Amino acid sequence: MSTTAWEVNFDGLSGPTHSYGGLSYGNVASTENQLNISNPKEAAFQGLKKMKTLHDLGLKQGVLPPHERPDFNMLRRLGFAGTEAEIVEKANQVDMRLPFSCFSSAGMWVANAATVSPSSDTRDGRVHFTPANLVSEFHRSIEAPFTGRVLKRIFSDDRHFSHHEPIPGSLYLSDEGSANHLRLCRLYNEPGVEIFVYGRETPRQGVKYPTIYPARQTRESAMAVKRLHELRNDATLFIQQNPVAIDQGVFHNDVICSGDRNLLWYHEDAFLDGPGAISAIQKMCAERYGITLKAIQTTNRQLTIDQAIQSYVFNSQVVTLPDQSQCLIAPSRCCEISSALTCIDEFVEGSGIQHVRYVDLAQSMLNGGGPACLRLRVVLTDEEISHVHESVLLTELLYECLVGWISRNFRDRLHIDDLADPLFLRECQETLDELTAILNLGSLYEFQR
Repeated sequence: MSTTAWEVNFDGLSGPTHSYGGLSYGNVASTENQLNISNPKEAAFQGLKKMKTLHDLGLKQGVLPPHERPDFNMLRRLGFAGTEAEIVEKANQVDMRLPFSCFSSAGMWVANAATVSPSSDTRDGRVHFTPANLVSEFHRSIEAPFTGRVLKRIFSDDRHFSHHEPIPGSLYLSDEGSANHLRLCRLYNEPGVEIFVYGRETPRQGVKYPTIYPARQTRESAMAVKRLHELRNDATLFIQQNPVAIDQGVFHNDVICSGDRNLLWYHEDAFLDGPGAISAIQKMCAERYGITLKAIQTTNRQLTIDQAIQSYVFNSQVVTLPDQSQCLIAPSRCCEISSALTCIDEFVEGSGIQHVRYVDLAQSMLNGGGPACLRLRVVLTDEEISHVHESVLLTELLYECLVGWISRNFRDRLHIDDLADPLFLRECQETLDELTAILNLGSLYEFQR
C-alpha cells in the first residue's frame, strides 16, 4: 500500500437547468423556495469557486459533470411522445412534477451519488463504489444509471476500482449514498471505521420511527453495501438517526453531523441513542485501530435543530490540509445566524481546528444543499490517483476553462416556464456536449450516442 493517501473531494457541477421545483419532501429549503426564479449561472460559479477554494488550500479536487437534463428518455418511458417540445408540453398538462423531475439538476449534490469505501478498508484491497438508488424521490431515482456510468468512466481500472450496481430499488432497500455514511481513521492511508446511519429498518417492537417526514435510508440497504464492499464486521457500525430530527427536516445525517479522520462533530439529537452511539463509535475506533476519537457535541441549548437546518452549519466540510492541519469549510449563511457562528467558534476551540473558510453557496442552499452535499469523498492512494481519469482533476487551466464554459452557456435567470422553451432544450444539450470535450469524457450522454 502506498505510504500516502488523500481524501479527494469530487464535487458535482451544477447544470443549466438549476431550478426550484420543490420536489424534495422533507427538505425544508426545497419546499419553501418552490417555483422561485433561479440563477443557473450563479449556482455553477458558486459551486466551482468552492472547488477552487479547496484546490487553493492544496487539496486534490475532482469535478463530476451534471446529469443529462432534460431526461427525455424517462418522459418517453412514461408514455409521452412527439417532438421534445411537445413531450414537455404534454407532461405539463398531466402533472407539472413530471417535467420538473426530468429537468431537475439535483445530481449536483453528489454526496447522494454513491457510497465509497477506500482500498484500506476492503478485503480485496480495491476502492469500491455503489451508486445510490435514491428511490425515496422520483426526481433523484432516475440518477443511478448515469452515476454508475460516469464513475466507471473516471475510475476505470479494475485492478484498483470495483463498481457495483445500485441496490435494487424498493422502499425496503432505500439507499441515499454517502450523505448517511461516515468514515473515521487515524490517517487516510490506514484502515478506518465505516459508519452507516439509517432512518428506518424492518419494524421492530419498541423502535421509534419518523411520523411526519419519510426516513430515506434503510438499515437493510446499508448492510447490503457493507457486504458488497467486503467491509470487516469489526470495523463497521450501523446507527439509527434520531426520528425527531428527521421530522424537523433533517433528511440526511450530513445535515446534523460532520467528521474527518479522528474528529466527529454532531448535534445532541443526531442519533436515536446519542450517548450509546458515541460510546460504540469510540469503543470500535479505539479497540480496532487505536483511534482516539474527538467527539464534539453541540447541544440544543447552543443550537436548535431548526437553527442547524437554517444555517446548515453541520453540512460544513472538515478537511485535512497537506500540513496535516484541519480546516472547516462552512456555508457563508452561518455568518448571518449568530448562534451558528458561536457554535463554530466553540467547535474550533474544542477540536483544535486551525482554519475556517466560508463559501457562498446561496443558490444551492435555497434547494437544501450546503458544502458537504456537493461533494463525494473518495480516499485514494498516490497509485490509485495515477489511474483516475486525469481530465476531471481540477487544475488552474481546467478552472479557467470551466469559468469560460459557464460564462458562455448558462442563463442568469430561469423561471419554471422557461423549461418548455425549445431554444432552452437545445441550449442544454449544446452546453453538456461542450463540457464532455473539456473533461475529455467522450460520448457520455444519451443524446451524444
